[in-house]
Amino acid sequence: MSTRPEGMSAYIAVTAAYWAFMLTDGALRMLVLLHFHTLGFSPVQLAYLFVLYEIAGMVTNLSAGWIAARFGLTSTLYVGLGIQVAALIALAQLDPAWSIGLSVTYVMCVQGASGVAKDLAKMSSKSAVKLLAPTEKGGLFRWVAVLTGSKNAVKGVGFLLGALMLSTLGFVWATYLMAGVLFIILVAIAYAMPAGLPTGRKGAKFSEVFSKSVNVNWLSVARLFLFGARDVWFVVGIPIYFYSVLSDGTAEGNRTAFFIIGTFMAAWIILYGLIQGLAPKVLRAGARSEKALIADARRWAFLLSAIPAALACAAFMATGPSDWLTALLIVGLLAFGAVFAINSSLHSYLILAFTKSERVTMDVGFYYMANAGGRLIGTVLSGAAYQVGGLVLLLACATVMVLMSMIAACQLRS
Repeated sequence: MSTRPEGMSAYIAVTAAYWAFMLTDGALRMLVLLHFHTLGFSPVQLAYLFVLYEIAGMVTNLSAGWIAARFGLTSTLYVGLGIQVAALIALAQLDPAWSIGLSVTYVMCVQGASGVAKDLAKMSSKSAVKLLAPTEKGGLFRWVAVLTGSKNAVKGVGFLLGALMLSTLGFVWATYLMAGVLFIILVAIAYAMPAGLPTGRKGAKFSEVFSKSVNVNWLSVARLFLFGARDVWFVVGIPIYFYSVLSDGTAEGNRTAFFIIGTFMAAWIILYGLIQGLAPKVLRAGARSEKALIADARRWAFLLSAIPAALACAAFMATGPSDWLTALLIVGLLAFGAVFAINSSLHSYLILAFTKSERVTMDVGFYYMANAGGRLIGTVLSGAAYQVGGLVLLLACATVMVLMSMIAACQLRS
């Protein structure tokens, strides 16, 4: 085992790399969603664009834990950033003259590469925190909350940045700009990264990625349904609903809609990230036991389920898009984001609390495979549910998935 790096300097380097990646990841999602919606893609076709992204995330997380254990955490972090640079350059090569079928296939493949990149970077960053964070007085919860919360705040800025770049620079130049900036940051991080993070062990076996811990497995199930509940409305349905309300179909109307949608999505992610960062204080984690925090995971999931249930009832009573419904959705989804952030932060802490240092990359990789599986289910349902049943079915699916997450959390034991 390599010597332990200086905790804070290594933590700063890992966090900076993760921030850079998530800024481009958020911007890319808005660029793809809004650009292809204006080209006439249906909600289901838009969902297809992100399907391979999530499938790639599942496969990557399942294997990334073993890869990091075998080759080291810094290797997987740098490879993730490098693949994202290549994916952005490839996306800029999209030809508007291509057929919709060819365009969907091409973007799916590029998004798949981006999904591999994201989950390599995520697994590396989260695993590093387990090895770097102090253990006394809730230090692990604080450090993982800051990393995860700040990452999501940065991703929220990326949503807004993506919408702004689409309306000003256009799709191609926006992707080239992001690729260039991320490449510069990759070089800087590789130069500045302190030595001492684990470099891998040659005897690591792929079969080790499957956890024998009951808590790790049930928490992974809870995570799957939690993130499915978010993405079922977040990925396609709600942005397209807002677009239908805000845009009159003209170029000026589209720019206005892009800006407002990007602002809302950015505000949602930033709020989510800020609340995540505050979760240890909200839950008084430093003064409470692991058993109490496990109980909180159940209670907060139940509270979360009430929000999409209420919004689904409101959408059912509405005759169609209206100002009052749109206003209620904005308030309700912001509330969902705040409560969701507490749930997510609890999960992020518990996975690191449940795993042992020698298995951290394996268990974190397995857990984030479930996370990607939830996003995949949510992504597919987001387009399909909105196209078939509109907001009512969309929000009803979110409610059911949160309740499934709560049931899985009830199986956790201290």
